Amino acid sequence: MPRHRHDLPQLRPTPFLTDGGLETTLLFHDGLELPDFAAFTLLASPEQREALKRYFLSYIDLAQAHGIGLVLETPTWRANPDWGWRLGYTLDALAQANRQAVQLLAGLRPHLAPPENPMVVSGCIGPRGDGYVADRAMSAQQARAYHHWQIGVLARTDVDMLCAMTMTTAEEATGVVLAARDEDMPVAISFTVETDGALPSGQALGAAIEQIDQATGGHAAYFMINCAHPAHFEHTLTPGSPWLDRLRGIRANASQMSHAELDAASELDDGDPVALGQAYALLHERLPRFNVMGGCCGTDLRHVDQMARHCKPLFSRWIDA
Repeated sequence: MPRHRHDLPQLRPTPFLTDGGLETTLLFHDGLELPDFAAFTLLASPEQREALKRYFLSYIDLAQAHGIGLVLETPTWRANPDWGWRLGYTLDALAQANRQAVQLLAGLRPHLAPPENPMVVSGCIGPRGDGYVADRAMSAQQARAYHHWQIGVLARTDVDMLCAMTMTTAEEATGVVLAARDEDMPVAISFTVETDGALPSGQALGAAIEQIDQATGGHAAYFMINCAHPAHFEHTLTPGSPWLDRLRGIRANASQMSHAELDAASELDDGDPVALGQAYALLHERLPRFNVMGGCCGTDLRHVDQMARHCKPLFSRWIDA
């Protein structure tokens, strides 16, 4: 598989799926314990590794059924030094967990038939702090130094790319892109937004994307939004805005609740899978490059299936034209 950002198969105008809400599925549907929402801790147990494998295989089967490519994120969103230390991991043990996560997904490639339905293994990078709050104010250079450790580990595995998920500030995301550039790795940046469509830092999404591209020479392969419902950000997608060309992926929440409400919720809000699929079809009409579709908190196979059902015909019309 390619290791250059321009060679990523999802940069072509064809649909790609991703998975849904990994952590909420494991917690609420599978009944597994995830301290600090850290799915990588499951890699320590053979039985729990099998649970992760079953989860990812279900999305491989879904992509195969729809005849669509697939981008799978390693379960390493919390596998960076600060969170690893909090969870009792040494740096050596944390590095091994990152490598095991890649090995798990790379071993599943034969289950999806290339080249028609390529499978991209993406090394997932999470925020240094909370994924809902801009609580770790770092400069771009501080973030570059901090995230370089995990990026350096992942760059020496079989990942095809990196993706920083649930970013809350442009500065931290810039640091991730610079560290990925240092390792000559393609990287995507996925921001979370509040109910007003702005980043938790208060910055407008478009301004954040433009700031990162300017600071990094446009090294990011593309940008995404995750952990927010389309109702929270669709009003910010002003037609004709140049930054919309850089927005290629959406991994929405099933719920329309705010981050604060989700944090306090004791039960899973899985929303309406059909309505979410319909919302993705509307986003496809507004976003010129949108082709990477998946979910975040509260979503599962049902939601991603509806995204594929509602959006795949739109791609067919686009390609035929």
